Amino acid sequence: MNDLLARIFDMPARQRALVLVGIVGFLFFVYGYFLYWPRSQEIDDKRADLTRLVADRDRKAKLAANLEEAKKAVEVLKAELKEAVAQLPDTKEIPDLLSSISDAGRASGLEIVQFRQLAESYQDFYAEVPVEILVRGTFFQVEAFLNRVSNLTRIVNVRNMGMKSPDNVDNDPVTLETSCAATTFRFLDEAERERIAKEQAAKKGGKP
Repeated sequence: MNDLLARIFDMPARQRALVLVGIVGFLFFVYGYFLYWPRSQEIDDKRADLTRLVADRDRKAKLAANLEEAKKAVEVLKAELKEAVAQLPDTKEIPDLLSSISDAGRASGLEIVQFRQLAESYQDFYAEVPVEILVRGTFFQVEAFLNRVSNLTRIVNVRNMGMKSPDNVDNDPVTLETSCAATTFRFLDEAERERIAKEQAAKKGGKP
């Protein structure tokens, strides 16, 4: 090895430079052929993995940033659902609720001529409970009745109101005969929803 180096250094400057360039080029060739080129695909794969991991990290960072906000939104929805369900009585509470509506009419000074519960109609998770009401009293008594019904803790919709002209308009105050349809709602439990679904499917000749 020392003899080789000595011979190189004894060469003229131009030849020595060419030999050194050749040696350096040979070393680069060996590095590229045996080390870099075989691993170039692996390097590209690692770069692709790095890009994917960075994108995944950024996506998870965004999700983490919105997690608290999402939790708050879920809590708000839970509270709203709880409040809505609280306004839907179950089957056992319906008689008491209907009694409260009737009591509201009497407390307003109305004469209850008719108070008749009609057949229920079923929706996804609740049932509509309609009631036909016919009362006799003054306009202000009817107004007081509607105000009392609106203040009930349960949901009660009053619609289709009609007032008949009094037979004797000379009465003071004037007595009116007022009809309306009051609809309240009750919550359907899981067993009842399954039963109703089966009954409706049987009517249609299919399966639930």
